[in-house]
Amino acid sequence: MEEDNEVTVILVAPCRQGLPQESVRVELSTRYGRRTLSESDEQDIEVVWQDRLRGNPRIFDAPKFRFSGAEVDSAGLLGIRLGLTGYRDYLGTNLAPGEKPAHLRRWGLTVCDDPQAYLADPLGVGAVLCTRDNRLVLLHRSHSVAEAQGLLDVPGGHPEPLVANDALVDKLCVEDLQPELVVQEIFHSVLAEIRDEVNLPIQCLSTPCLMGIVRNWTSMGRPSADFFVRCDLSSEEILQHYQQGGVEAHESTDIMFIDRELGLTLQNDREIWRQLCPSAKGAMLLFTELQPK
Repeated sequence: MEEDNEVTVILVAPCRQGLPQESVRVELSTRYGRRTLSESDEQDIEVVWQDRLRGNPRIFDAPKFRFSGAEVDSAGLLGIRLGLTGYRDYLGTNLAPGEKPAHLRRWGLTVCDDPQAYLADPLGVGAVLCTRDNRLVLLHRSHSVAEAQGLLDVPGGHPEPLVANDALVDKLCVEDLQPELVVQEIFHSVLAEIRDEVNLPIQCLSTPCLMGIVRNWTSMGRPSADFFVRCDLSSEEILQHYQQGGVEAHESTDIMFIDRELGLTLQNDREIWRQLCPSAKGAMLLFTELQPK
């Protein structure tokens, strides 16, 4: 698989169609949370957060699943190790200004033999969405989002731990989460992101299949689980839904469709490839590798 210097594929599903929900397990533990920094470094995270709030009042802190690692076993089952983190910590570590993120990776490698140990690394999700007329959906990201402004992306976002548990945010504990509900949330979240960003009814979407996991190096290794999803609407029908505006319409400014066959060789189209944000590049690399139907 030819990769891109902005993204690395770290896991590929062992079957062409990708992994269904029943083939995925999660292990939840406080051991998989972000390592705590010195008091001054932790204060720096709050400084970054307050600065981001002043620049974009839309953002808010929320719990996220922290990705620690994943492996496929001999039976073809995928195990994912997860802790808890938050959006505030993500902006203050992975997306901190200057050399701070690179310093944190060096420190993690030195102290913990793990360059990601001090980074929030929230697990994201993304979808290669294929229409009834075999076209793939891309969105132009708006300039109000926190990263990759103005670039092309696939629909996506983050699974929400609170959806998988009734606890209040300030009392959320990883030990209280049920692993099977977390897996369910990860798979459902990608459908919810398509619904909210593209304004499509979930009923018109197929069951997601997990293609694999990638790391985005423009956000210091942020992980993303990428799925293949079919829609039973045509590209023209999807365009009409999108133009009506969804819950998260502010996150994009336009929608774009490319033929499925072009998607399989998209790296060869340098004009489009350079417009893709890293998360979209990762999803397309996995799509090219598996070529799910």
